[in-house]
Amino acid sequence: MNRPLISIILPTFNSERFLEKCLQSIRNQTYTNIEIIVIDNYSSDKTKAIAKKYAKVISHKGLRSEARNIGTALAKGDFFLSVDSDMELSSSVLNECFAKAKLGFDAIVIPEFSVGKGFWAKCKALEKKCYIENYLVEAARFFSREKFEEVKGYDVSLEAGEDWDIHLRYKKSGFRIGRIKAFIKHMEGNLVLRESLHKKYLYGKTFGRYIHKHPDIARKQLGISRLLCFRNWKSLIENPQYLLGLILMKSLEFVLYEAGRLTAT
Repeated sequence: MNRPLISIILPTFNSERFLEKCLQSIRNQTYTNIEIIVIDNYSSDKTKAIAKKYAKVISHKGLRSEARNIGTALAKGDFFLSVDSDMELSSSVLNECFAKAKLGFDAIVIPEFSVGKGFWAKCKALEKKCYIENYLVEAARFFSREKFEEVKGYDVSLEAGEDWDIHLRYKKSGFRIGRIKAFIKHMEGNLVLRESLHKKYLYGKTFGRYIHKHPDIARKQLGISRLLCFRNWKSLIENPQYLLGLILMKSLEFVLYEAGRLTAT
């Protein structure tokens, strides 16, 4: 029996560091009727050369949300999976997503873990592990074309929080959201705290739009409630050194978020 086409949409910008591993993991899926569309923001490194070995590549200057919508508009699939270049998919992700879709789910949450080298990467890995099944943090990545078009895709005015936003709009529309057991790994590499905090500052400069759109849930997602929703508390107390690092990291991230938000124009 022919299985429907699944389109994988992947925005890139100077993404050569992890891109090949990401694309290989997509090609190694047990579900094989796929297409990969890379929307590249005019990278100056080897991103496009790597991408062309695996995917259709479109150059577009714009935000990540806009790139995702452009990718889905060009896609031929009945379903979409939105991924980032620093992600590695376990081999059964698409197969499990399709199985859920056949049961009538309109969007699918894929659990995400983090891997990397060094102290701060291990702190980040602990955080990611504890966010599994946390409704404040997880967001759907796999969508049916019909419902994706019905909610009009990603909000292109958002540079941060766009994944949470589309997930919330699915929920408010009454669409069914499921989750699978297969997972995605975030490849952190040798995580440098200074660089990570700078990203949070930049996110903070644009996150105000998301807060304005979803004020109640946004406060919980950014505040202490998010930390209190850790499910795997045993992992925290079993790793006290990384727990202390995580507390410091999240405190600094919150400060940088606020600094970015207050200096936004």
